[in-house]
Amino acid sequence: MKKDIVAVFAVVLAIAVLISGTEFQSVDEYYLTHIDDITPESDTVFIAVDCRTILDNYDDLDTELRSEKYVPADGIILKKTEYVLRPGDTVFDILSRALRYNKIQLEYQGADKNGYKSVYIQGINYLYEFSCGPLSGWMFKVNGEFPSSGCSKYVLKDGDSIEWVYTCSIGHDIGSEYNGESFNNMK
Repeated sequence: MKKDIVAVFAVVLAIAVLISGTEFQSVDEYYLTHIDDITPESDTVFIAVDCRTILDNYDDLDTELRSEKYVPADGIILKKTEYVLRPGDTVFDILSRALRYNKIQLEYQGADKNGYKSVYIQGINYLYEFSCGPLSGWMFKVNGEFPSSGCSKYVLKDGDSIEWVYTCSIGHDIGSEYNGESFNNMK
């Protein structure tokens, strides 16, 4: 009997220790506390997400996406925001962190699932490739230029500015120099 009481006491004590050492957070608390604080010593980058091209091609947009919930009135899904740059961070790392923090939907294909050997962004804020025509999808720029590498291969440096832009014309409408032939040969 004494052994049973001691065993029960030990189990209750172990549970109390585990619970007292565990921090419980709501989803909102998690997102608010898991973003790095910027200090004067921090390396930082900027990121923005823009779908303004859809505003000029609204008739081509899938009807179920014709809402400010998906396409804001100004076309800006995420205004230019500064984030801490961790060593080795890629464009994908910052995109993922920024969208998770701002509770914006992101869907992607892993680097091991495509011929590019880089993460492929399928959708942001429920806007996917082909959501606004047969040549539509997401592209990114760093410091105003479209890199020739994928987002999970492009390692950032302090001060870089990333812009994710939705194209309705395989990049022609957003200043990309890719034409259909060279874009398809990037594989």
